[in-house]
Amino acid sequence: MKDFICDLPIICEFVEHKPKVAVVRLSGVISDSGPRKGGISYERYAQSIEDAFDVKDVREVALVINSPGGSPAQCSLLSGIIRQCAAEKKVPVTAYVEDVAASGGYWLACAADKIYVQPSSIVGSIGVIAAGFGLEDFIKRHDIKRRVYTSGKDKAMLDPFVPEKKADVERIKTLQADIHQQFIAWVRDRRGARLKAKDAELFEGGIWTGSAAIPMGVVDAVGDLRGISREKYGEKVRFIEFGPEKPFFQSLMGVKANSATMGRDMLAALEERAFWQRFGL
Repeated sequence: MKDFICDLPIICEFVEHKPKVAVVRLSGVISDSGPRKGGISYERYAQSIEDAFDVKDVREVALVINSPGGSPAQCSLLSGIIRQCAAEKKVPVTAYVEDVAASGGYWLACAADKIYVQPSSIVGSIGVIAAGFGLEDFIKRHDIKRRVYTSGKDKAMLDPFVPEKKADVERIKTLQADIHQQFIAWVRDRRGARLKAKDAELFEGGIWTGSAAIPMGVVDAVGDLRGISREKYGEKVRFIEFGPEKPFFQSLMGVKANSATMGRDMLAALEERAFWQRFGL
């Protein structure tokens, strides 16, 4: 009740005002899978990020990150709005890594001015990956006929049911190289002179524990949200949590699912599990 009164005009001048830290928890695979599903996406988090920076007299915005990565475009959009709000509101941003901030998760961490980790956190994976299956022998063995009709010769690029084409592989590697360079440029821009290791060690997709990443300049120090915030602002620091919420009626009644949506959700869950298992989690 006292914290609520502190936020009211005029009255707050006569009541002890606790230092405030806005907390945005970014947990899950980064993918625009729609507002109904979980994970991290611009659509789900943009408003929460803006609201965090709009807190009256907020001392800083803390990003609590636990993500194995995902969509580069979503990472760019989210990092962009974080930096834009930080510049407009002149509010510092601190990232706290929990289990993992790898690939896109590390991209998001670099949106912060300082990155704290646990000694056993997993960070890095500054690279780009694409994976699939080659099923041409399977359908041949089972006498399955594949029929695909396109209006462009490259429309069926990397079709898993036909033999891999050299030109398709070269094309996807060109796309990956472009995105990889964007990732590298972002890390260099945000970490700057703090990066101590050589490029061949930093930017080839390697991962490190939090304690190993500190001397490399990939992250800054060991620390957690509560401990570091109390060091900065005292034991009376107030944490204000922000994050996407389900619509009221969806939370109350649930979402009616059919076999198609259940199937998509199951595939999405398997794909997300594969992201986490890459880091032994």
